Amino acid sequence: MNIALHIMITPVTFGAMEFMAWFSHKYIMHGFLWVLHKDHHQPQKGWFERNDTFFIFYAAISTGLLIAWGEGVFEYGLSIGLGILFYGISYFVVHDVFIHQRLSWFKRTDNRYFRAIRKAHKVHHKHLGKGKGECFGMLVVPTKYFKEAAKVRR
Repeated sequence: MNIALHIMITPVTFGAMEFMAWFSHKYIMHGFLWVLHKDHHQPQKGWFERNDTFFIFYAAISTGLLIAWGEGVFEYGLSIGLGILFYGISYFVVHDVFIHQRLSWFKRTDNRYFRAIRKAHKVHHKHLGKGKGECFGMLVVPTKYFKEAAKVRR
């Protein structure tokens, strides 16, 4: 077992998850599984959204990989499973807590990066339907939103 390789796989997996989030958001959530994502763009009453099913899906994959590693079935299950887990935690904190404020932890920030993330997400949510969307990623934000965030100071 090469420890350095295992340590490198975790952040690479984390980075790959940003692509997976973008891809699944654009082509799956705004595609054939819009029925599960629709309530995120057109909120209903209640705390749980059908959209949360996607979180459960990725959590199950991460858990399965961690179990496979623990059972000795897949040597890289720990590294990949942790990368997915860490991305899931980041996604939850940025998307659900910070942007949508499903928990009241971070109400305000003067950080340029977080202002850019929030602006890009607002642009994404201006479309209530599944078509005509933009800004499907989460942690990687188009440069134009950084420029806008630099102009806006609280």
